[in-house]
Amino acid sequence: MTVDRSYQHCERVARSQAKNFYITFLLLSRDQRRAMCAIYAFMRYCDDLSDDAGIADRASAIAAWSKDLESTLAGAPPDNPVWPAFADAVQRYKIPHQYFRDMIAGVSSDLEPRTIATFDELYGYCYQVASVVGLTIVHIFGFDSPEALKLAEKCGIAFQLTNILRDVREDAENGRVYWPSEDLARFGVVPEDLRKTALTPALKRMLAFEAQRARAFYDESAPLVTMVHLDSQASLRALIGIYSRLLDKIVAADYDVLSQRVRVPTPEKLWILARSKFPS
Repeated sequence: MTVDRSYQHCERVARSQAKNFYITFLLLSRDQRRAMCAIYAFMRYCDDLSDDAGIADRASAIAAWSKDLESTLAGAPPDNPVWPAFADAVQRYKIPHQYFRDMIAGVSSDLEPRTIATFDELYGYCYQVASVVGLTIVHIFGFDSPEALKLAEKCGIAFQLTNILRDVREDAENGRVYWPSEDLARFGVVPEDLRKTALTPALKRMLAFEAQRARAFYDESAPLVTMVHLDSQASLRALIGIYSRLLDKIVAADYDVLSQRVRVPTPEKLWILARSKFPS
């Protein structure tokens, strides 16, 4: 498959599945947008391998994908429509290869039911599945100061904590309890509380605490927007705006993420997009 056709495939994947990402890509140049789609398609495939119950041996499937990644990075991409565009984007924007290995390690850790003991352990997981995404795309945005990498890491943590807040019940039903055991014990929450449809007072207090923690990471990473290259700032501003608004929606719902899936409606996303393009 040609590189151009591979990019077209990745754009179709991103357009159909990247609910909170693709709309922000529209504020980028054509080359940047295509590179974002290629990276997203890689990430989407990783996630699908870990989540698809229809795959008989997901561990073997992820191991094969990891092997294909190494072949691609070595200049010999296997026969998959994602790889030509992915390889081109990685080379064009000089993205460190270790980020992609960390992504695969992160999704591999989700293959089995899990519990997390401490926030430091949760931070490590969030780094693998989200911070490395931020570190990857900041190379596509372009930056000059090394400080941007530290802030991109923090921004990824904010995004993933928001995702975990939104998906509490779904994750728990799949045997994944991401909130640290130390936090559950502190607030008097038991894992069974996460699988109910009614929010207990103890769980509400814990989720409020976790939301404040996520907000702190948004605040800490805020200067990142002005550190990326000027023509990329609107896209990053929109991406952070959409995720930050999702956290706002969770708070506004009084942390009721058990009986509903909290979303940012499309009209609000478009408003955030416009405001990011033409900030006051």
